[in-house]
Amino acid sequence: MGLTKHLSLRQSVADVTVVPPAADAAPRDSTTGRTGGDRYRAAGRPVADPVNDVRQRIQRSLAELLGPTLYDDIADADELEHRVRQTLGELLSREETPLTTPDRTRIVQQIVDEVLGHGPIEPLLRDPTVTEVMVNGPHRVYVERSGQLVASGVEFADEAHLRRIIDRIVSRVGRRVDEASPMVDARLPDGSRVNAIVPPIALDGSSLTIRKFSRDPFTVHDLIAFGTLTQQTAELLNACVRGHLNIVVSGGTGSGKTTTLNVLSSFVPVDERIVTVEDAAELQLHQDHVVRLESRPANAEGRGAVTTRDLVRNALRMRPDRIVVGEVRDGAALDMLQAMNTGHDGSLTTLHANSPRDALARLETMVLMAGMDLPIRAIREQVASAVDLIIQVSRLRDGSRRITHITEVLGMEAEVVTLQDLSVFDFRAGMDAGGRFLGTLQPTGLRPRFLEGLAAHGITLPPSTFMAGPR
Repeated sequence: MGLTKHLSLRQSVADVTVVPPAADAAPRDSTTGRTGGDRYRAAGRPVADPVNDVRQRIQRSLAELLGPTLYDDIADADELEHRVRQTLGELLSREETPLTTPDRTRIVQQIVDEVLGHGPIEPLLRDPTVTEVMVNGPHRVYVERSGQLVASGVEFADEAHLRRIIDRIVSRVGRRVDEASPMVDARLPDGSRVNAIVPPIALDGSSLTIRKFSRDPFTVHDLIAFGTLTQQTAELLNACVRGHLNIVVSGGTGSGKTTTLNVLSSFVPVDERIVTVEDAAELQLHQDHVVRLESRPANAEGRGAVTTRDLVRNALRMRPDRIVVGEVRDGAALDMLQAMNTGHDGSLTTLHANSPRDALARLETMVLMAGMDLPIRAIREQVASAVDLIIQVSRLRDGSRRITHITEVLGMEAEVVTLQDLSVFDFRAGMDAGGRFLGTLQPTGLRPRFLEGLAAHGITLPPSTFMAGPR
């Protein structure tokens, strides 16, 4: 562990201000860390809390003891945590204030979270039911559960406390956030996506958004169980990936594009070489032959940036069987289309769009962002030739994430790229008493033109895959 990180952690130990849970808390909640036994702030002033006093006193003692000794010859994070917990146990054993066993456990966990983790939001990050954590300033923290936003009940001490946690997160991946560069994308060690934006851009205090990824990535069986897709659709997509179709996953923010891309990537045969390109590494591929590339922003002097477009171009020189781009959002779309059109069949990517037709328009716009003076017809011909399939995913108002369209790109007719829907979500099925959509993804009855291409790879699909109505 380097000296910079040691000093950062020392500062974390010394500077922590622990915030007692909110005043309206019920009995202890395992997610938020609230407990009815704590005393809370009243009329804007802290109320005396013996447990919190002990916690702060232990924290100061920990800083005094560990400052000169903790970081000598630390092998790894597990050893570091073990030493912190051991020292806290010794300090608590000498504490004269009467403490219950739950109080002692809570004090240790909160200090460990603060020194080695992510402070007050660490319990939320451990909670498997939380899919997203949204910090809107130090005193407003929300989470997403089952697709619904709810207040978490946890908070930071102040803006400085929140900024320390943000700095700790972004520094781990070699990035920075300050007044000169107030926005940053980063990731946690488990691959969860992080976005932070700080004042003066954020007017009401720093904002931190963490989109969590499951430690065990969702499989196609999980998506079938969630109702995101059907078994029949899964078999179709498996065949399309193995048959080297170029696939674009389209959808809005938080609709499940990356999860869908992960599942599609799992269908890639294990004997193929995969190169992934991402802004922040999120994909969780389990094949053996995977090369992961991550873009890099400019440094403080404005130099050293490596863009997604740079990485896509470099990936072409790495003998890939598949190129998987986490998301195209700029001129990298042109390089991605050219890769699809020049022998790298079976490439996968995602983009933001509200429908398959909108996805094509977005691709056109992003190609123009590459700065190439291309006529619209030439761009559309590139798109029509490169993209074989568009998968549209949406987060519905009941909070569920569903595939709503599987659309084949047929080609050009005059000036228009023609599409045909192979499967469409059945909204006509209505909703149940709990407000959840009852519909599923249903075939339209149209046979795709890419069946001949699949047959060339030795892949056949039964006619029932495309039959509309009950089978």
